[in-house]
Amino acid sequence: MAVTKEFLKAEREQSWRVDIRGLMKNKDRTGLARVHMGEVNPDERILSNIEVNKGLEADEAVNEARRCLDCPDPTCISGCPVEINIPKFIKRIEQNEFLEAAKVLKETSALPAVCGRVCPQEKQCEAKCFYQLKLKKEPVAIGHLERFAADFERESGKMSVPDVAAGNGIKVGVIGSGPAGLTFAGDMAKLGYDVTVFEALHEIGGVLKYGIPEFRLPNQIVDVEIDILRKMGVKFENNFIVGRTANIEDLKEEGYQAFFTGSGAGLPRFMNIPGENYIGILSSNEYLTRVNLMDAANPKTDTPVVSGKNVAVIGGGNTAMDSVRTAKRLGADRAMIIYRRSMDEMPARVEEIKHAQEEGIEFLNLCNPVEYFADETGRVNRMKVQKMELGEPDSSGRRRPVPMEGSEYDIDVDTVVVSVGVSPNPLIPNSLPQLETTKWGTIVVDEEKLQSSIPEMFAGGDIVRGGATVILAMGDGRNAAASMHTYLQEKLNS
Repeated sequence: MAVTKEFLKAEREQSWRVDIRGLMKNKDRTGLARVHMGEVNPDERILSNIEVNKGLEADEAVNEARRCLDCPDPTCISGCPVEINIPKFIKRIEQNEFLEAAKVLKETSALPAVCGRVCPQEKQCEAKCFYQLKLKKEPVAIGHLERFAADFERESGKMSVPDVAAGNGIKVGVIGSGPAGLTFAGDMAKLGYDVTVFEALHEIGGVLKYGIPEFRLPNQIVDVEIDILRKMGVKFENNFIVGRTANIEDLKEEGYQAFFTGSGAGLPRFMNIPGENYIGILSSNEYLTRVNLMDAANPKTDTPVVSGKNVAVIGGGNTAMDSVRTAKRLGADRAMIIYRRSMDEMPARVEEIKHAQEEGIEFLNLCNPVEYFADETGRVNRMKVQKMELGEPDSSGRRRPVPMEGSEYDIDVDTVVVSVGVSPNPLIPNSLPQLETTKWGTIVVDEEKLQSSIPEMFAGGDIVRGGATVILAMGDGRNAAASMHTYLQEKLNS
């Protein structure tokens, strides 16, 4: 019989039927309710940067792990960009082997405690869970379990360090210490390469440090995972701007044979509307970086952040939620999200929207700013917004917002944070004229190899995607490491 697409589809459908018959015998598992992680009370958490989610207790984690059906074809793995062996680590938790579960995570993930907190599992691994796909029930809480295993290992004081191959003497450079760069560095270190990560800012971690507030991702968590990379032999250079401190040719003269660029998308976008240059209007990048990395919330610091009592954040993504919830913690009486689409089209995680609502954030949906006004000192004091209605779907599949004529009205504001997207950092492309880029400034790479027009230059994360999730950037880091390894070994043996 010819193996056609129709034949393979029938085989898959048959295997699903077999799986259902076998798995449904385990009624004690399918009847268990999904665990719900505890949270700090909103009235308490808005007073500080205390982490909102509390994590799971051991008994909660074991009971949730028991829900896993041990599928013969674990589709959850296909939903994970770094291909964690999800059933394997969950089984270790079910058997109370928590440290072993953490080791399984580290086989493929350099940042398990980070991913357990900030990755959108509901759109990735959990979306491919058998419960969700076939039983139409809540999926196994894979993210919660990942966080539990990573946190248990850290708190036990028995942190394992992944095995690394004997050094091969080949030097590779990593530009940017965000999730893509850190993941790439970890995988290359495992293969025996001499890896150095160059970071432009004064702290290592990239967007994990400057872009995500501590109430979602404590800096200590990031530091511990970076320390594991150091123990694997990865070296870090901060305050080092590739293209300024030294260029690629300088680094090649120092013996670096290949590079991975994970320099992110740190160039903010604005809306180019009247009054956008007034004092008190800033990008979410600047706002979060100054608060998270420069102690700008402290009024006695050298560069305190402008933060008022009536704060409007423009946008509906996770960064917008981070910004408006930060404003609330900095003392805003009225912290608002201004978003041009409805709540249903909002791209932020459902969990982040829920937390924002609990914290008293005001959502002004189907509204868009059209002009800002200022007082005699030049500080913004008012904004004009226009009501919107949803029209036909655009290229993203979401219904396009259409302005409603004559619907404008004013809102008092003294701080505006613009969070309508970012563009790739232009420094690396500008320093390498031979590097092919798109009209949006992203680096052009081979989709499978992530290799650029410069053979020894690989790239991934936001500098290629233009803005994506932590876990997608990590997946790029893994894929680029595998491709660079093949490239360097072929070059060595040619």
